[in-house]
Amino acid sequence: MCTCLTCGKQARFDCSDTSPMPRPLANALMLLAGLVWGGGFVAQETAMDDIGPFLFIATRFALASLAVMPLVTYELRRSEIALTRRDWASMLMVGAAFFTAMALQQVGLLATTVTNAGVFTGLYVVLVPVIALVALRMRQSWIVWPCAFVAFAGIWLLGGGGLDGFNWGDWLVLLGAIFAALHVLAIDWSVRRHHRPMALAVVQFAACGLGGLAGFTISRLLDWHYEPAYAADTLVNAAPEIAYAAFFAGALAFTIMTVCQQYTAPATAAILLSSESLFAALGGALLLGERLPLMGYVGCGLLFTSIVIVSAASARHELREKAN
Repeated sequence: MCTCLTCGKQARFDCSDTSPMPRPLANALMLLAGLVWGGGFVAQETAMDDIGPFLFIATRFALASLAVMPLVTYELRRSEIALTRRDWASMLMVGAAFFTAMALQQVGLLATTVTNAGVFTGLYVVLVPVIALVALRMRQSWIVWPCAFVAFAGIWLLGGGGLDGFNWGDWLVLLGAIFAALHVLAIDWSVRRHHRPMALAVVQFAACGLGGLAGFTISRLLDWHYEPAYAADTLVNAAPEIAYAAFFAGALAFTIMTVCQQYTAPATAAILLSSESLFAALGGALLLGERLPLMGYVGCGLLFTSIVIVSAASARHELREKAN
């Protein structure tokens, strides 16, 4: 057993194989993940013009798992401690939470609007510290609470400050936000146990890909009209969206999230990752010529402010740890 120099928790891993990442660097990389996700939301929706939600999930995460596999091989060869059955079981639990969150969001996009989906998905920013405190008895820094609510207020204003008619898609996305919060917490619990972020990333990708394949098979057996039969031409049409979602929003961004959560608290990670809403809005303005209303710019300011405060508080905490 070794003590993590960053979080102070006990973990079973070979300390000689890993160097603690500075917390400001981990936070910056999670902002990079938010930037990549900001462009992935459009890919998730437009891909369903050609293929169904479960086929999209299956192909996207099958490719993502293959992309990360070489890093897993390198990671396992460097380690002197083998993973146990409990380690693999914890990874599968993360994968189950991940697939559930992604499936609910992807299917919900069939019926809800982008505005509603963005607002409800952003709820995980508030849900992470709430679940961590109530269910897991994890104490939260006081600064997390105002920042979490300010971040959600920013996301709300980015979405227009209102909701369209509530339908079944909204309920699915809302339920998906709960599982997204559970996913953030499950990653924190699992990766601190075995310190194998690449293995965890590929297991959750593979679980998601297999779950998508199972969902596609069941949907076709039930003749669900939202999941059309496989056709090579439609898959080719959706190939650009699948590639972006697999290699950038999937393999790159989620692996960054998995690695960096070793070095920052789950609630802080949730606020930093919520920057995807900010980057999506900025990308639409810069690349597509879209213009935000005044409330949208206020929302950007609130979200940016919460991210800056959390990042500064995290860096200050690390400096205090080093001083002690």
